[in-house]
Amino acid sequence: MKIAVIGSKGLPPQEGGIEHHCAEIYPSMATEGHLVDLFARSSITGLSWRDPSDFRGIRIVSLPGSRFKGVDALVNSAISTVVASLKRYDIVHFHALGPSLWVWLPHLFTRSKIIVTCHGLDWQRSKWGKFSSLLIRLGERVAVRFAHRIIVVSEDLQRYFWQTYRRETIYIANAPASYAESDSSFAAGTSFGLAKNRYILFLGRLVPEKCPDLLITAFGQLQLKGWKLVIAGGIDHLSFAKDLIGLAAGRTDIVFTGELQGSELAEIVRNAGIFVLPSALEGLSLALLEAMHEQVPVIASDLPVHQTILGEDRGILFRTNDLESCMSKLEWAVQHLPEMAIMAGNAQAYVDRHHNWHRSVVEHLTLYQQVLTSGDVHRSAKSAALHSA
Repeated sequence: MKIAVIGSKGLPPQEGGIEHHCAEIYPSMATEGHLVDLFARSSITGLSWRDPSDFRGIRIVSLPGSRFKGVDALVNSAISTVVASLKRYDIVHFHALGPSLWVWLPHLFTRSKIIVTCHGLDWQRSKWGKFSSLLIRLGERVAVRFAHRIIVVSEDLQRYFWQTYRRETIYIANAPASYAESDSSFAAGTSFGLAKNRYILFLGRLVPEKCPDLLITAFGQLQLKGWKLVIAGGIDHLSFAKDLIGLAAGRTDIVFTGELQGSELAEIVRNAGIFVLPSALEGLSLALLEAMHEQVPVIASDLPVHQTILGEDRGILFRTNDLESCMSKLEWAVQHLPEMAIMAGNAQAYVDRHHNWHRSVVEHLTLYQQVLTSGDVHRSAKSAALHSA
């Protein structure tokens, strides 16, 4: 098969769930003999369309976007879609709802089969202004109208598309990224002033919907003796990041590491005492799956997707956007580390069983083959069973 991928910033991945997702599934497809072209942003890769690069067998085609940050992704996706429509691909796979605004182009003017993966309802994210949110929401509707298949990464998203549009989707579970080897001497942790298993970790982009401010406030009020809070992640909102630093002003037990990668990231995650995801909005957090895979005890907000992943015995949930609930669960976890360790073991077994990349690749390729032989809008028996339950 010849596959075009649109919506990724580029590879190798830096920060971003879509990029890590693409880095895991498409090299495996290339290994099996499929041709994969991933259209990337020149603003990220620093390359032009004349200089395609290779990432583990995938051809990375860098195309321009816009110098205005808010519309760079949409413009780049438009150009990528036009280029992909001029070539003969079997599958054109769009990732995220914003790029899906252009799904109609290859649908109307090529014989390619169109797949869209919804990684989350991006129009709800605070980083987008009103106009950008409207365009992303329009992209969602275009995907529903023109895509041959829509993939979602959680059952909660599957319910959303059914309840909103009566559109069947295919749930293909994400999996944790493969971490690098890490330094057993804990050199990176020591450089940040940390002790193994004695810090609480937040890992993710520093954006309002992930609620790191709630966690900082909860930790600050609890005064957990001997514990530190680590805030690890890149900055999307400069003003919000400044607010976070202001919340932690004067606190030596709150550490901002910036964006972590490679062995340093692996070391900080593997040695965390507790991983906390306080988000008010998530599709399915790869960082959460990674912490579970590394057998780190987990606390998360009680979003429907977190309720599904953590269940009753794989982690602790607190009420979303509820400071008192967050404080209560944090305090309980610190005082009941043996119980948290048991939950972490259950979580690791669950992720290994239900969330692995080999299974995801097989399900993607099976779907590609199905859509190439049928081409109709898909209404899966799996989805029908879910909605009739």
